[in-house]
Amino acid sequence: MPRIMTRTQARETAREILKIVPLVMRTVAAELRAAGELPAPVHFGLLTSLAAQPRSLSELASQMGVSLPTMSNSITAMVDRGWVRRTAPSSDRRIVVIEVTANGRAALDRVGRSAEEHLADVLAPLDPTSRRQLESGLLVLRSVFGAAPAARATRARGTRRGRA
Repeated sequence: MPRIMTRTQARETAREILKIVPLVMRTVAAELRAAGELPAPVHFGLLTSLAAQPRSLSELASQMGVSLPTMSNSITAMVDRGWVRRTAPSSDRRIVVIEVTANGRAALDRVGRSAEEHLADVLAPLDPTSRRQLESGLLVLRSVFGAAPAARATRARGTRRGRA
């Protein structure tokens, strides 16, 4: 029977993930701001989400964990830059849908390449063993977080039942 992580080990790992992800994102955001690519780091996440599919203001606010007025301000800034547009579906004019524009997709591509280059520069000095360990860890994170939300919830419920 495969060994599973104890609840204590899982919490320690969770703490480490919650420490490292913001460090990585702060580093990338600082580099992008310094390069003049992105006025606010949240715009990258919003553009990424909207490139996948148009969303309502409420969906975006919920997804990003912010209030509607905060999200509205971010969207207004992005509309002013020509990265997104507000549209109202003909089926219900009361709903406003935010969708990415061609300029927004171009900005997302540019920012993505810039962030990737910066991270590549930071990671390049890793020795082969460290690189393999990092890649293995990233594969684990992808398998855990890349699953559909319903699958993660089912897996989490099963794990809680078998707490150590």
